[in-house]
Amino acid sequence: MLDLIIVGGGPAGLNAALYAARAGLDAVLFEKMFAGGQMMTTTTFENYIGFPNGVAAVDLALNMEEQAKNAGAKILYEEIESVELGGKVKKVKTAGGEYEAKTVILCTGAEPRTLGVDGEDRLRGMGVSYCATCDGAFFKGKDVAVVGGGDTALEDALFLSRYCNKIYLIHRRDSFRGAKVLEDKVRETENIELVLDTVVEKIEGEETVTSVLVRNVKTDACSELAVSGIFVAVGTMPNTQLFDGQLELDSGYVAAGEDTVTSVPGVYAAGDVRKKPLRQVITAAADGAVAVYSAAKYLDTEF
Repeated sequence: MLDLIIVGGGPAGLNAALYAARAGLDAVLFEKMFAGGQMMTTTTFENYIGFPNGVAAVDLALNMEEQAKNAGAKILYEEIESVELGGKVKKVKTAGGEYEAKTVILCTGAEPRTLGVDGEDRLRGMGVSYCATCDGAFFKGKDVAVVGGGDTALEDALFLSRYCNKIYLIHRRDSFRGAKVLEDKVRETENIELVLDTVVEKIEGEETVTSVLVRNVKTDACSELAVSGIFVAVGTMPNTQLFDGQLELDSGYVAAGEDTVTSVPGVYAAGDVRKKPLRQVITAAADGAVAVYSAAKYLDTEF
């Protein structure tokens, strides 16, 4: 029986694997595709500490994987079919077999909700972004669009107003769902233009975004906004399908504090799948380290 199973190979999972190996735990990380998780949906990070000139996302992901392996981490690229978290012995089933462990760290992440419009997938990472705090600095002095009507969209528009020349805030309704204080700040910010009762129909561009086609839902009139980037802020979907119903969730995310401890003893949640205020590579990696610390404490007292 393993000491620890880590589910997911993004920055949270890879750092957990590194810390587990260095702690001498008998651990295995399972990843269904490739190392990096959502990191691989962008091109460059300029806000990850230690890289003053930025770092390519693929390089950062591969370096994390290599460092974990060099420390002795075991990574299996197998998709998990089911998990049983309730007992003292946790069970994980993959196409390759069944595994048992004393503890589990869930690092399954979350995925941004997409608009589902033409050009979105093709230009993802080339002007289409789902994280203003990650990519906003790339658009300094340029015109961009933000899509959404909740707190995140309002916050993104305000954040981008520090860097960008102009921000079009596109929302399908005539009123916002976000906090009134944020809405008031948005309305007071000179370089934010509200584009209400409007939906995005298409994102244009060859190698990078050049414009978005929008349609007014009340008049059906179409128009084109010349922008260099579009930030989609219409929500995220935590990847909790594997263990839904087995532990406490909060708004779809795993309920776990800064110690990453969940409602089930011996189970921890790290990274974007955890209920938290900021989802970034650096906060996910930090969660991975904390989760191993919490798991090791549990192992010392329960086994």
